Amino acid sequence: MALDLVLFYLFFEAGLIPMFLIIGIWGGKDRIYAAFKFFLYTFLGSVLMLVAMIAMYVDAGTTCIGGCDQSLLTHQFSSDGIGILGFHLAGGMQTLLWLAFFASFAVKMPMWPVHTWLPDAHVQAPTAGSVVLAAILLKMGGYGFLRFSLPMFPVASDLMSGFVFWLSAIAIVYTSLVALAQEDMKKLIAYSSVAHMGYVTMGIFAANQQGLDGAIFQMLSHGFISGALFLAVGVIYDRMHTREIAAYGGLVNRMPAYALIFMFFTMANVGLPGTSGFVGEFLTLMGIFQVNTWAAFAATSGVILSASYALWLYRRVVFGDLIKESLKTITDMSGREKLIFAPLVAMTLLLGVYPSLVTETTGASVEKLLAAYHAAIPAAEAATTASH
Repeated sequence: MALDLVLFYLFFEAGLIPMFLIIGIWGGKDRIYAAFKFFLYTFLGSVLMLVAMIAMYVDAGTTCIGGCDQSLLTHQFSSDGIGILGFHLAGGMQTLLWLAFFASFAVKMPMWPVHTWLPDAHVQAPTAGSVVLAAILLKMGGYGFLRFSLPMFPVASDLMSGFVFWLSAIAIVYTSLVALAQEDMKKLIAYSSVAHMGYVTMGIFAANQQGLDGAIFQMLSHGFISGALFLAVGVIYDRMHTREIAAYGGLVNRMPAYALIFMFFTMANVGLPGTSGFVGEFLTLMGIFQVNTWAAFAATSGVILSASYALWLYRRVVFGDLIKESLKTITDMSGREKLIFAPLVAMTLLLGVYPSLVTETTGASVEKLLAAYHAAIPAAEAATTASH
């Protein structure tokens, strides 16, 4: 809600503190390592953003984001190419500022290759910490791209969109393959989160109505689905105190209600039509296809890979015969646990069958953002041509 750069930065960083404490105090056996890795990765990325914010204040004379007479949204940052260390940098000051903000938001999302803090943080965090991390904290990176990168640095965003597409495509394919090799349930879902965030960054930098609508929808949808999957792991972890996939098998025989809910969110994670996961992925892929067909092809392969790791996880944990002695006394979900899942099931279904609930709310803002973005690029190109 912050309409000032300094205020935004203050609370953007303040969000790290409770998460650091949740992992560091209530986490698993390697919680201190995971907490410091999470803190240092996200903090170092944000230091570059702070330097960029100071440069923006010096250039524009204001830290106001919007809703004031002189705002950063209307200020034109130089897009004339500049020389740095003997290299010509296209997009000038805009590209420098864009890269500094990108460093912070890419770590927060998290994008490949600065995603390595996330699996450690998820594995060590308690269930509640994993839910907050996946459902809320990661989305601050996507919000940053929408709030700062596109409207304030349109020329640089346009120049760097191909770079973002291929980083996102690598993230979708690579982290999906890594997820296939995991033996820890939480790690598998954490890598799945990185892959799904790849669709968000692709959709945002496609810079068209479907891409942006899809990216915003995907962020909301992922919050419900990923949060629910971490809760599903928490349900059986509370009973057995292990997250190893090999420790389970045949749970459907003792936990039919759990098997049903876990199946629902596994399918939503894969992108089954009728769930919110399908709408987000379909919209972003439509947006990307209009801009870059090869990137869209790479992203679509991620849909197949996500089905592979999600269904393989489900088969190994839930289906089969109940052979292990330790599982023969396991109890099904309590009323309290079912109550916790109820709103997540409802929202995943509601957004799946009635997506305009989100797209109608965000549509006007997206249109306004895109109009300003596409108007700024030709204007900057014309000014550069005139100066030459």
